[in-house]
This record gives sequence, structure tokens and C-alpha cells, in this order.
Amino acid sequence: MATVLRWFLPLAVIQTVVVLVVWATWRPFLLQRSGDGRVDVEPSFRMGETVAKVNRLFATRWAQAGLAPAAPAPQLQILRRLSLALYGTVPALEEIRRFEADRGPDRLARWVEGMLRDRRFSEYFAERLARSYVGVDGGDFVVYRRDRFVEWLTEALAENRRYDEIVREMIADRGLWTGSPSTNFITAALVMGELEEEKLAGRVFRAFLGQRADCAQCHDHPFSDWKQSQFEGVAAFFGQTRLSLGVFDHTEVDGQPVEFEVLDQKSGEQRQVSPQVPFHDEWLPADGTRRARLAAWVTHLEQRRFDRSIVNRVWGLLFGKPYLQPVDDLPDPEALATEDLLDILAVDFRDQGRDLRQLILAMVLSRPFLLDSQHAADQVPVDQGAAAAGDGEADHLLEEWALFPLTRLRPEQVIGAMLQASSVGTIDRRSHLIVRTLRLLRESEFLQEYGDLGEDELEVHPGTIPQALLRMNGELSNSLSQASPFSSAGRVLTVSMDDETLVENCFLLCLTRRPPTALKAVFVEQLRGQNSEQRKETIEDLVWSLFNSEPFAWNH
Repeated sequence: MATVLRWFLPLAVIQTVVVLVVWATWRPFLLQRSGDGRVDVEPSFRMGETVAKVNRLFATRWAQAGLAPAAPAPQLQILRRLSLALYGTVPALEEIRRFEADRGPDRLARWVEGMLRDRRFSEYFAERLARSYVGVDGGDFVVYRRDRFVEWLTEALAENRRYDEIVREMIADRGLWTGSPSTNFITAALVMGELEEEKLAGRVFRAFLGQRADCAQCHDHPFSDWKQSQFEGVAAFFGQTRLSLGVFDHTEVDGQPVEFEVLDQKSGEQRQVSPQVPFHDEWLPADGTRRARLAAWVTHLEQRRFDRSIVNRVWGLLFGKPYLQPVDDLPDPEALATEDLLDILAVDFRDQGRDLRQLILAMVLSRPFLLDSQHAADQVPVDQGAAAAGDGEADHLLEEWALFPLTRLRPEQVIGAMLQASSVGTIDRRSHLIVRTLRLLRESEFLQEYGDLGEDELEVHPGTIPQALLRMNGELSNSLSQASPFSSAGRVLTVSMDDETLVENCFLLCLTRRPPTALKAVFVEQLRGQNSEQRKETIEDLVWSLFNSEPFAWNH
């Protein structure tokens, strides 16, 4: 009996492992055969008045410019855009199957609603927004925990908290930076052991009001109306903030009143500065700490700069470029003669309770997001580089948003797309711990070599030769394209019903689209008559080529 058990138990374990592997391999393909792929999330937003107003605005602009907009983009192309914008990666093959199997009404609206409730959205968008709030530097680990700040912001987005509540907490919260993670917005401004109030003022202007007023720290702004006194007045709201066992506000220290002082450049002496806001001081509450009063003023319901700023930033994250550039240097809304796109969306954002999800829904359901990135006028995709190079037609089309702007994927999107394309199943928080850990390690290593754009990621950054070489010759692209039992290349090689399906699956994995008929025929012909080892090498070469293709590196 002991002998039987000694042989039986190992065989049972092996059999169990084989069954699990087979189940995992077939699971995404079984999903496409069960049900209709419908996402059972009722959309909380329909093509209402806001989207209609946005569409009318652009229709008028196109008519006045004598432009015919691009045709609607294919649905899979829109799915890829959404996944890259909201998750920082391409959709998994199993998600593509479910999307195509969904025949229900309002498919796109329901899918976007579901994506916004996915943890991947809150994690990815938290990192994107955190860059404008606290930058990317690690800072002083003793008093600054960027990881805790991003985790807190992730939870706030997952709970769909009001955006103005989130911002007020960042500016005014008190406590320890680990127990009250929002206070890391304050401790991020600690330099050489000293809190830099001017740095916090600059963050408030840029991140929350969409204004580059930093120049006014030393002198009146040479190209705008910002004055040094205005910048110093905002910085003074942080003048009573002290770091001890946490972030707190003190009106007195050792019996002496705490006031904000700056070095006068003319006299060389310290001078006291009182808190003051640059405009509409009637929005400033009379009571509360100085930081709480500033937070209330920044997020006041009549503060158009606040709403326009986040609208422009979110538009940039969805489209690959902001509506107005630079993203954090917007024109004075009071000086605008007519209502523009930012105003239309900002008013809706405010009226909808400053709900970021509703804002995103309005943007992605509007016509500009749904247009193709290729225009019939030239039959080639038009990118920002073409416009910058002086292509008049391209510049005109992009300027009027008559086609979707083709932009290069940011570094985190490149590695996110490569990692997801190497897996048939969705990589998310439900994935095995080993899978998630490997993803974090690979992502970190890749970004160190490929380069991180930092907090200026919404500016135009051309690709570099070293980046292209890293994708082509780097260990990561070679390892991810290997046809192993657990990689996407190996799994589609095993389960695809025929060679046409095999080639199609490779394109769907990497580019979220099917190959052109002529190109598919080339690969099918190459696979014909090959033995198993030759087929494996052909598919590995195909996946590697797709990783390094131009379509893979752009948002289309």
C-alpha cells in the first residue's frame, strides 16, 4: 500500500497541475462561448445635453474651417484607446472577446462605466494625477511617503469621492504623513529640512488653477498679470504650517505669533507677508486655519480656473494631449469672449458634483474621441510631430480636433502594453501574486532604462533611438515574445483552431486589431507545412515584430 501511495500521490499532483494549466489556457477562449459577453453595469450617463453641446461646438468649428472630420474609428480601436488612457495598457484578449460578444445597447457607455469602476483605473489615474500634485521624486523618507499618498489617492478615486473634497484634504489636512496620507502633499515641499511655502504656492497655482505663476516668486511675471505680491500672498497661507509629529498649523510658537516672512531682494532684510488671494477675496471664508481657508477659496463653486484646470488635464490624459497647451498654463477665463470647450465641460463637471467619472464619460462619448486617427484627405495617420514639422493640413486638422490626435505612448504605457500582450488573461489585482510582483519588477526596470517623463508627461516628447533599440534588443521584449506554456504566444499557438486564427490572435493580443487580409495571408503561407519547432519560432518572431512595430508604440 505504501508503495502504491508513493507512486500515486506524485502522479495525482502532476495531473492536478496539468488540469489547472489546461483550464487556465482555455479559460479566455471558453469565455467567448459562454453568454453574450455583456457587461452588466448600467451606465449612469447617457448622450445628454453636455455631450450634445460638445458635439455642436465642434460641428460648428469644422463647418467654419471648411473641414470634414475623420470617419468614426473602429470599435476595437476605441477600446484600445480607452484601455491605454484608463489603465495604461492594452486590453487583454479575453476582454476583446467579451467586448465583441456584447450585443447589448449602449455597449460603449456600459463598458466605460465598468472600466471606471475597475481597480486598474483608480490605481493608474492616481499615479497620473499624483505627478501634478507631488511630482515623482522620493523626497525625505522620514517625513514624506509618496507611496502612501498614491495609495490614498487610489482609494479616493475608487470610492469616487468629489474632486473638490480630495483637493481640500490635500491642502488643509493635518496629522502624520503615514496615518493621514493626504498630508504628503505638504511634506513633499520639504527641502533640506525646511518647508518651502513658495513651492506649495507654485503647486496650488499649477495643479489646481492651471496657472504657471512660478516666475512671480522672484518678480512680476513678464508675460502675464501675475504679481510677486500675489504669489507671496498665496504662499503665506502655508506660513503657519509646522512639521513635528505630523503636519499642523500653529498661530504661536513660544508665545510669539507665527507669520510668513520673505527676504526682500532690495533691502536684503526679512519682511512680513500677510495671506491674500489674487482675486475674488469674497470667496475666502472668515474662519478656519489659513490652509483650510485657502482650500475653500481654491475649490469655490465659482472658481472657474479650478474646474477648467482639471478638465484640461483629464482631456490630455484621455487624448494624449491637452485641449490647451501647456496643460498647466491656461488663459484667464474672465478674458474669454465666448464659452469654449473647457467651460462647457467645466460647468457640467461642477453641476455633476465634481465627479471625475462623469467628466471622463462625457469626454469619451463625445465625437472627437470617437474619430479615426487617419483622415481621408491624406490617408495617413496624422501625429503632433507632423504638425510641428510644418504640415499645414495636418496642423489644421489637429488644431480643430477633426481627427483623433496620434500620440506616442508614454513609457509606462509601452511596458504596460507589452506585459499585458504577453498574457491572454487580464492582469489585475485578481491575478496571482507572482504575476503582479513580476509586473511591478519588470515595469520598474524598464522605466529606469527607457526613461520616465516625470510630471511633464503631457508635453510632446519625441521617441529616441535608444528607446527603439531597447524595445528591439532588450531582454524584456525577447523574453515576453517567447512561446512558453504560460505566455500568450505559447497559448495561442496551442489552442488556435487554424493558422488564420493563430495569426489573428497574435495581432489582437498586441495591436487590438485584426491583420490586413494580405498580411495575414503572408504569415499563413509561412506557417503552412512547418513542423512544431518551426511554427514556434515563426510565432515568436511575429510577436516580437508586433512589439517593435510603429502601431504598437502609438495610441491611434
